[in-house]
Amino acid sequence: MSNERKRKEALIYHSKPEPGKIKVIPSKNYRSQTDLALAYSPGVAFPCLEIDKNPDDVYKYTSKSNLVAVISNGTAVLGLGDIGPLASKPVMEGKGLLFKIFADIDVFDIEVDTANIDEFVKTVKNIAPTFGGINLEDIKAPEAFEIERRLIEELDIPVMHDDQHGTAIISGAALINAVELAKKKISEVKMVICGAGAAAISCAKMYRAIGVKKKNIMMFDSKGLVHIKRENLSNEKRMFSSSNTHINSLEEAIDGSDVFIGLSKANMMTKEMLLTMNDDPIVFAMANPDPEISYKVAKRTREDIIMATGRSDHPNQVNNVLGFPFIFRGALDVRATKINEEMKMAAVHALAELAKEQVPEHVNIIYKEKKLSFGKDYIIPKPFDQRLISTIPLKVAKAAVKSGVANNPIKNWEKYQRILESRKGDDNKIIRLLRAKAKLDSKKIVYTEADRLGVLKAAQIVYEDGIGIPILMGREERIKKLMIEIDFNHDLKIIDLSLEKSKKQIKKYGRLFFKQREIRGKAITLSQSEKLLRRRDYFASMMVKVGEADALISGYSRSYPEVVKPILKVIGKADGVRKIAATNLMITSKGPIFLADTSINIDPKYNDLAYIALMTSNTAKMFGYNPVVAMLSYSNFGSSNHPMANKVKKAVKLLNRINHDLVVDGPIQSDFALNKIMLKNKFDDSKLENQKVNILVFPNLDAANITYKVIKELDGAKSIGPIMMGMDKSVHILQLKASVEEIVNMSAIAVVDAQSRK
Repeated sequence: MSNERKRKEALIYHSKPEPGKIKVIPSKNYRSQTDLALAYSPGVAFPCLEIDKNPDDVYKYTSKSNLVAVISNGTAVLGLGDIGPLASKPVMEGKGLLFKIFADIDVFDIEVDTANIDEFVKTVKNIAPTFGGINLEDIKAPEAFEIERRLIEELDIPVMHDDQHGTAIISGAALINAVELAKKKISEVKMVICGAGAAAISCAKMYRAIGVKKKNIMMFDSKGLVHIKRENLSNEKRMFSSSNTHINSLEEAIDGSDVFIGLSKANMMTKEMLLTMNDDPIVFAMANPDPEISYKVAKRTREDIIMATGRSDHPNQVNNVLGFPFIFRGALDVRATKINEEMKMAAVHALAELAKEQVPEHVNIIYKEKKLSFGKDYIIPKPFDQRLISTIPLKVAKAAVKSGVANNPIKNWEKYQRILESRKGDDNKIIRLLRAKAKLDSKKIVYTEADRLGVLKAAQIVYEDGIGIPILMGREERIKKLMIEIDFNHDLKIIDLSLEKSKKQIKKYGRLFFKQREIRGKAITLSQSEKLLRRRDYFASMMVKVGEADALISGYSRSYPEVVKPILKVIGKADGVRKIAATNLMITSKGPIFLADTSINIDPKYNDLAYIALMTSNTAKMFGYNPVVAMLSYSNFGSSNHPMANKVKKAVKLLNRINHDLVVDGPIQSDFALNKIMLKNKFDDSKLENQKVNILVFPNLDAANITYKVIKELDGAKSIGPIMMGMDKSVHILQLKASVEEIVNMSAIAVVDAQSRK
């Protein structure tokens, strides 16, 4: 992808469909006049008076306990330098997004227009009552040190400058494990730190705290070695001034060292320098985007190296997102007055220990690894490891309580861990997992309407992200024109059935279809067969049937029945399948849930309903879920003798007979299925008691289709599907005018479906 293309995509991402990356969403009802009267005047006066009597009640009646300010003056933004507060705002919004998706913490980003320490501190102090915590960001050194120090002293809420401590905490955990793997003693390792800014100073402090001796650390800034005879050193640099005044260069310092820490700029270390390090050298080259030494060069130079970088495309990424969301989560949950050294150290050891545990399969899939395990290429956890949210905050919160800075100590730690588990969030993680699984073994996907802009843009993303290999079907002239417009410069197969060059293939497929229909006893003439194969869905289906494509995506501009009929005629059901069906995976505000059958069977019989439930359960397993099935009706457990309710009752009996291990019950009303408390109070003998239902099977198409579309519109839920179940090949049909994102997700499903058929 060209830089200009990246630039355009980034600008569109930040500006469409609405500017920015974060927004405020009400957490209370507001639809009625009563709601508004409670939310504002006159009802709001009552919590105000309670807080006036007892200031701590602000945590009880407002969002302060889960609200963090991300504050910057824009003096040291990423690799962009001093670009000012306005230009720093996209970065601060991005930090807010990370807080939310990784730890469910709400954020206001605040950009302060001053480089003066006193003014900055005063501003933050004046607005501090709004927040439960302060995350300082992108403030240049040495001012950052003084600002953080003063705010920690003068405020009674957690304050942390993530640029300093985030890198220190993550790399500290990595260093503990790297030293262990190198079979060295941390108190004896000789360390060279290239860089002397805020992050480097904080890292050096952390390394001393975990056991590195000050006498074994040599720190370099732009003027060379920071040593005891240097004048005009800041207080922070003076803490790490070396007595080795005879060392004249970085090259000399690296010779015979055990650890190199890079927090400076690209290409500061050469392969010749690396060769002079001791056995099993530890190199953390963390400059971004280009490290102090190239990962490939370093690995080619030293087979025994243990290396980390700041980049996501190499093993052992030192990524601050492993730290700050979870540290603040733990601090907020116990209402800590500060983030102290004990809490930071708890995070360090929690990260180091987590890397030694067995890695969940979903993490292997996301990072396209066969099996991650503790070793030179895995010394710290991966950012999308869902165990982070239930591990790091717990240790941080415990450290806050033990060190005496918690105003709201947790009494039931097991309950707290369950609460953390519930904050995992599944929406975007499911989609990431799905796409990552597809990338493990991408397949050929034929798109029947690639001459539609939305479909072609989705195919572009699928190809460039490595999800699949598109085969583009449509008017060739229009496809090529659109490809130029969207900068889709790849030589992919294009099939235009109106062109002369396609006639030979149409005849070939026509003969195959003719023989296929003849065998089934549904003969048509050869000319009729060839005529049908001039239609895109017939032709694309035959491509998949004979293995010239692995999957098919259709239905962008035509009705579902119109698309599904030719596909059924050519491909048909898989062996042993009674009925084909469709399910939609809805990513709702209360978690993911599969709905079936949303698209095909109008009024299935009881046995068909049972098999639809079984197929949906298998689909849920494909996504990594243990199926818990509610068979829905307008009645509960036989309260009605109507044929519609009896049909569901008979389906449940059949399911229990043919699959004893499946957690399923019904007939049950939807509110009882989804509300554990209601179910327990009324039907405590149900198999669904204390279970989180993740599959709803509806008695007919009306109920399923209406429900899925209502949820999508009212809840703002994302819909992945409809996912076709029971077909002999991987075939999936879009909803009319599906969005580009929906088409990409369906493409990933098609690839994963094709993979599973191996």
